[in-house]
Amino acid sequence: MDRDFVNSICKTLPGAELSDPWGGGHDAWKIGGKMFACIGIANDGVSVKTPDIETAQMLIDAGIGVKAPYFHRSWVRLPFDTGADEMRHRLTVSYDLVRASLTKKLQASIAPRS
Repeated sequence: MDRDFVNSICKTLPGAELSDPWGGGHDAWKIGGKMFACIGIANDGVSVKTPDIETAQMLIDAGIGVKAPYFHRSWVRLPFDTGADEMRHRLTVSYDLVRASLTKKLQASIAPRS
């Protein structure tokens, strides 16, 4: 997997927008202005949100991800050698979590995920 693979998944999610908020080549995927995935300039993986700190720690303990630098403890970084199905699952879970945190009005303005 690589940046292009992650971006190909994220761009298909309704309402997902790509930005580079810090400059320098970060790919930050957002929905409703809130980030759900980020690829840093080190280009060694993607950081995603998990439901809670315990889930993040479980993924770290299982060797699936590592602590995501600069993010809350509920985020993990998935290295690009993560399997395609696991990567797709974690990206969509992160997207769904962030989307659910948006206002009902904003959620209603975004097409449903198929």
